[in-house]
Amino acid sequence: MSESRFVRFQGTTRSPRGHFPGVFALANGLAREGKLNDAQYQFLRAGNDWYDANFTNPSDVDPTVYDPDVHPGAVAWFKTTAVHLVDRVTGYLELLTAHGVECERVESSNPGKIVYEDAEQVVVVPW
Repeated sequence: MSESRFVRFQGTTRSPRGHFPGVFALANGLAREGKLNDAQYQFLRAGNDWYDANFTNPSDVDPTVYDPDVHPGAVAWFKTTAVHLVDRVTGYLELLTAHGVECERVESSNPGKIVYEDAEQVVVVPW
């Protein structure tokens, strides 16, 4: 068995589009629904700002990367070497747990067809 090269943190319930939403989508969804208290919202805002400043948004490079007609079911995975990014997910997981949103860590050496890649992540269409 090969060593996992990619990691994803995602919900355990499929979205209406059929995929398992990632932790960022789930946390931002709680904020949109007004479910976060002030401290949780401040954490989310600061965390999102940090990721925006330190992490490439694949949609900024390729606006079609998450287009369901072009890449149905496309989802992002961290590369396991991007430890500085993976480690910061813990706070998001704690936020989701506080709201009863179940998440899981999934690892894979081959999560799907790669439609975007940079030094820290891939976006794949699952097999």
